[in-house]
Amino acid sequence: MSDFGIEGTTSEDTGSAGGRFSDVKKAVFSYPYRARWGRDGRTFPTYSVTLASVLKGLFSGAHLFRLAAERIVDSTAILRWGPDNRGFRRLLHPNGICLTGTWAISEDTPYSGYFRKGSLALVVARYSTCCGEVRRGHSRSLSLVGRLFPTGDPNDLRLLPQASFITQQDIGGERTDYINDAVLLNAPNTTVIRRGLGIGVILVTGLVFRRADKMPSIRQLYQIAELGKAPDEPTRAPTFMRLLVDEKQSRIEGEALDFRDEIMAQIYDAGDTASNKRKLCFHIEVTDKGQTRGLAIRERRTFENWKRIGTLTFDEAVASYNADFVLHFPHPTWRGDKDDPATETRQNGKKVRP
Repeated sequence: MSDFGIEGTTSEDTGSAGGRFSDVKKAVFSYPYRARWGRDGRTFPTYSVTLASVLKGLFSGAHLFRLAAERIVDSTAILRWGPDNRGFRRLLHPNGICLTGTWAISEDTPYSGYFRKGSLALVVARYSTCCGEVRRGHSRSLSLVGRLFPTGDPNDLRLLPQASFITQQDIGGERTDYINDAVLLNAPNTTVIRRGLGIGVILVTGLVFRRADKMPSIRQLYQIAELGKAPDEPTRAPTFMRLLVDEKQSRIEGEALDFRDEIMAQIYDAGDTASNKRKLCFHIEVTDKGQTRGLAIRERRTFENWKRIGTLTFDEAVASYNADFVLHFPHPTWRGDKDDPATETRQNGKKVRP
């Protein structure tokens, strides 16, 4: 796809924030890359991430990456079809796989919204890499982002508000052969030197994200803490969250295995995606104790007192055109105080300094 599509904000991004889980699921499960996964012998398409793509338009006054960075924190859309129904090209995470399942909080917490005990939501998520490398045995930064729908009914016809989470490995990359061993954090480390020849991309990414918002390497969790709470109830969001694959989850073998094949094999038998045989389960852990050290090119974070509070369980998955080009996950803008909306650093489409 040489045409990147519309990277900036459109009317789709400024419409109603409400949506239906069933509409999103229908969209992403349309146009799968491999209808007979595990038997047709074809590989998934792999889209590249290059310095040229993140610099495209820089000198013409329409820098696509800057427009995308601003749009992703201003938008409310979860589906961006565009005028031709072909969506848009992701500049950083073009290779991914969509998963659907449930978010469930089973333990007492001091937090609000859908971090409260008993919370149950349907989830549409996308597992991806931030660079072009998808194969086991190579450095890559695995990421899981998701959108919570506050209902347990997949056929709920109400237009529901939603909340996003963004988690990732070291932004510079790690050598994690199995998804079972990836620690996905809303505040990952950053080791720029690990990106090798892609150092230019990660440096441009940090500069553009910082210009568009404020904090490029932490994604706060207040959207989930505000989902479903009363307007007059104070927001109480955890500071840090990590997602860990359940210890009992199978480990999928295969040399140079594509992570998308690995995830499909966690849920389906080869050649049979009509019926899911297993589930892919993550544990949700949170803490408020963490420290950041170092400069932006080598940030190191340490944490204490992780508490396991619930599960994120997926029972369906698909790698499809719409999952890569149409599905969209708005990012929460940075707040000086995560629990105070008045301290948001991007308001009404503009960066502010509260």
